[in-house]
Amino acid sequence: MFSLQKLFSKGDRFQELLEAAAQESHESVRLVIEMIKSPRNTQNFDDLVLTRRKEKKISEQISVELVQTFITGLEREDIEALARGLYRIPKAAEKLAERLVIASPHMEGVDFSKQADMMAKATDAVHEMVKQLRDMKDLEKIKLLNDRLQYVEGEADKYMNELLRDLYAGKFDPLRAMIIRDVYELMEKVVDRCHDTGNVIMHIVLKNS
Repeated sequence: MFSLQKLFSKGDRFQELLEAAAQESHESVRLVIEMIKSPRNTQNFDDLVLTRRKEKKISEQISVELVQTFITGLEREDIEALARGLYRIPKAAEKLAERLVIASPHMEGVDFSKQADMMAKATDAVHEMVKQLRDMKDLEKIKLLNDRLQYVEGEADKYMNELLRDLYAGKFDPLRAMIIRDVYELMEKVVDRCHDTGNVIMHIVLKNS
C-alpha cells in the first residue's frame, strides 16, 4: 500500500510551512468572495492584502530554509514548485480584488455567484490536498480531491464560454461588457491557479509512490 507518511516526519518544517501557505491562499480566496458579495466593504480588501503579505513571507521563508536545510522530506524542486503554486493563488485573488474595487460601479446587477462557488470549491480542494500530504496512507482521497478540482476547472471553462457569448450578443454596452469580461477572466484565473497547484501535488504524490 502506498504511504506518504515517509515523506514528512510529524514535525517536518516544510510541511508546516506549506500548510500555512495553503491556509493563507484559502483565506485570500474566501475574502475575495466576500468582496463579490459585499463590494462596498473595504475591510475585506484590506484583510486580503494582509493575507497576501503573510503568504509571501511564508514563500520567502520556504526559500530561505531550503538553502539552510540539507535533508528534506520531498525533493527540493517539488517543495519549490508547490510553494510557487500556492503563492500564485492569493496573487491572482488580489488582482481580482483590485479590479472589483475599480470596476464596482459598472457591475451593478451582475450575478457572480456561480464563479464564486467555483473558486471556493477549487481552493477548498487545494487546501485539503496539501493537508493530506502529512497523513495520507493511500492515494484514494487525494485522487478524489484532484478529480473534484479537475471537474471544477472544466466547468469554469465551459461557463466562461457561455458568459462570453452573452457579452458578445450585445447584452451590455461596450464599456461595461469589456469591464465585466475582464472580471470574468480574473475569476477564471483564480480557478486555473488552483488547478495548476493541484497538478503539482499529484505530480509529487505519483513520483513518490
